[in-house]
Amino acid sequence: MTSSTAKPVQLAHVAAGFIAVLVGYTGSAAIIFQAAHTLGADNAVIASWFWALGLGMGLSCIVLSLWYRQPILTAWSTPGAALLVTSLEGVTINEAVGAFFLCSALLMITGVSGVFDRLIRLLPPGLAAAMLAGVLFQFGADAMSYLGRNTVLVVAMLVVFLIMQVRVPRFAVPAALVIGLAIAAFQGGLATEHLDLSLATPVWTSPAWSLSSVVGVAIPLFIVTLASQNVPGIATLRAHGYDAPASPVIASTGATGLLLAGFGGFSFNFAAITAAICMSADVDPDPKQRYKAAVWAGVFYLLIGLFANAVAGLFTAFPLALVATIAGLALLGTIANSLADSLATSDARLPAIITFLTTTSGLELFGIGSAFWGLVLGMAAWHIQRAASPRTE
Repeated sequence: MTSSTAKPVQLAHVAAGFIAVLVGYTGSAAIIFQAAHTLGADNAVIASWFWALGLGMGLSCIVLSLWYRQPILTAWSTPGAALLVTSLEGVTINEAVGAFFLCSALLMITGVSGVFDRLIRLLPPGLAAAMLAGVLFQFGADAMSYLGRNTVLVVAMLVVFLIMQVRVPRFAVPAALVIGLAIAAFQGGLATEHLDLSLATPVWTSPAWSLSSVVGVAIPLFIVTLASQNVPGIATLRAHGYDAPASPVIASTGATGLLLAGFGGFSFNFAAITAAICMSADVDPDPKQRYKAAVWAGVFYLLIGLFANAVAGLFTAFPLALVATIAGLALLGTIANSLADSLATSDARLPAIITFLTTTSGLELFGIGSAFWGLVLGMAAWHIQRAASPRTE
């Protein structure tokens, strides 16, 4: 037995899992609140939505990561949640749940058919790395943006992170988080007095279907989830050298959605940004051990799901500067490595830059985000260059 397997519980694994969940919830849970309010959902139904999402993400992270022994993180569809905010106007909550069921069924069919795996094999690794760098770039920029607003907190976290990167790289992010929490507490920035720690109760909503909800909600939600979440998610996995098959994972997330849609689990898919937090070398120098960070993320997702009533309070517990800075620091190495990998080969350098710039641009067409269009333009540029290159016999 190796020393890495002799210590199954390690601080770096636990910290990476916690940070991934923290970033996931603070980054987009407010959008889900907004979508639920659009439907007129009360607090009990909203808590049920977060119960279902936490349960689905937690169990799928744990089961898939243990099954493949790879850091496979799942998430809700953040672009999908944003889409719901704008598309649920005039739709009943029962029709919305019906759309959730249909979207999950389409995801499961896509996975079972194996179509996604065949498509992803056509993606050059350099373009996948460029897209990942573009997706994560804003997190690094956001962290630096707080230098002018909460200088002491950000500088202290950055200094501790840099020192620990030299001395004990695996504990750089946990150490930065600890010093950040200490400073935030000293500044009075940790507001935990309104946390409701009672267990959440799932609330079932019967599905209904209408032409408008199918065409206006279910189909767009499926497309956005597949293009804006699963494509970057599998690209993140591949960019870190992991080879878990995409189609079975997508099928399993679709099945998870079918089980939990009635309780508010509107969509489950590959994670990209939060997954990258659990895949860096800082988590564990042995890539074969990083799956444990994803398992811990699953544990935290389960806990937050069970105590979904406290989710709203957690949003106000940590200052935004702390969350943004720890996310940026946790992703710093991944951003740097992805940029280096994307520019490593001269024949893919220009397509990679096009992919990176398009992804960072925030472009959105037909409700589909810039990560997808970055790949589309990058692939087009790659094929144009290949077609124009002189052929050698």
